[in-house]
Amino acid sequence: QVQLVESGGGSVQAGGSLRLSCAASGYTYAYYCMAWFRQAPGKEHEGVANIDPYSSANYADSVKGRFTISRDNAKNTLYLQMNGLKPEDTAMYYCARTRYYNCDSDIHHQSVDAWGQGTQVTVSS
Repeated sequence: QVQLVESGGGSVQAGGSLRLSCAASGYTYAYYCMAWFRQAPGKEHEGVANIDPYSSANYADSVKGRFTISRDNAKNTLYLQMNGLKPEDTAMYYCARTRYYNCDSDIHHQSVDAWGQGTQVTVSS
């Protein structure tokens, strides 16, 4: 019944920006930690960022200063603003529901119980 639907992916040149959105339904969105992950070809899932119900956020070192995670609890929507994109950011990006209320402090070791279908981000030189 939980549904997470990503949108906003696309192809951009290096240095460009994209804003990803994740529309959530089927659960009480406001009380869960939400996260963005990504997976490049041949690589494992990588935690990108997470955010708790009160908008306290954590980021992977590789995206700090470039990406911003945010949430609009009234709209049941999660966002990822991606600026200064690099070719190494090319990946399938996934929205995910993690823990009830509390986020995992380690961005690379999170417990996920629901995934979106993913949206492709491609960054060219």
